[in-house]
Amino acid sequence: MRNSDSSKRILVTGGAGFLGSHLCERLLAAGHEVLCVDNFYTGRRANVAHLMTHPLFEVQRHDICFPLYVEVDEIYNLACPASPIHYQFDPVQTTKVSVHGAINMLGLAKRTKARILQASTSEVYGDPQVHPQREDYWGHVNPIGIRSCYDEGKRCAETLFFDYHRQHRLEIKVARIFNTYGPRMHPNDGRVVSNFIVQALRGEAITLYGDGRQTRSFCYVDDLVEGLMRLMATPAAVTGPMNLGNPVEFTIRQLAEAVIALTGSSSSLVFQPLPSDDPSQRQPDITLARQTLGWEPMVALEEGLRRTIAYFRGTAAAGDA
Repeated sequence: MRNSDSSKRILVTGGAGFLGSHLCERLLAAGHEVLCVDNFYTGRRANVAHLMTHPLFEVQRHDICFPLYVEVDEIYNLACPASPIHYQFDPVQTTKVSVHGAINMLGLAKRTKARILQASTSEVYGDPQVHPQREDYWGHVNPIGIRSCYDEGKRCAETLFFDYHRQHRLEIKVARIFNTYGPRMHPNDGRVVSNFIVQALRGEAITLYGDGRQTRSFCYVDDLVEGLMRLMATPAAVTGPMNLGNPVEFTIRQLAEAVIALTGSSSSLVFQPLPSDDPSQRQPDITLARQTLGWEPMVALEEGLRRTIAYFRGTAAAGDA
């Protein structure tokens, strides 16, 4: 099923999540019909409440570990808990949604002849021995660690996507997403940006793991969604995998200090032991995205943090701050 006009019927799995809800918003603004599918394990109805009256928007509660029978032109497969707290809570289910979910969505794409994009992750690189990380790096992943349900689940999903592409000639796109932040992050997801902002707004001590010198690269959600949409629109021969993220690298301590400054908080820093298999470095090489998509992030960390802090100030998560 491929619509002949520019308007498409697009399925977004995990569409009520942080990233998915922003993608649904952008797709609707572009004139597409959007089917948001979510089992609401980590997604929230509040993230898409403002879209519910849109005539081209539909929400369906569904777990993609089970087959889905709909007619669509494109599929963005974003369904999977993405923060350590959430994906480690039920690690078997995390692997299932990555693997069974990919099989079901690929089967749907095969039946409907839809183009399908997989939201993969920088975690496929594990704790990298190559820096920055390029798409041709195979990674350094612990297959039996506490993070492997997510890391290896996403690696297997990539395998399935490329096998369906080779065996069934499916039109696939694989995006390796690096740390993304912005409004609608779950306040209790355990991710570093939301953790720091919520702690700072509550006047609590900000928790750093290890010595705070491990690095991350933070991409604002609007930039990331733009990259996903550009990748989906590329010619069929462009499959990825393609890194999407901000190549500007910061230490975790630098992030904490920036959040304290921007919130005007009096929070102190406290240090806890580094979790098992936590990567020491994370920085994307986005040369391929620059060359293929003409894409690179536009929102600097300070501006993105200002927008994200403003969002959290307006939520109950910030307490009385």
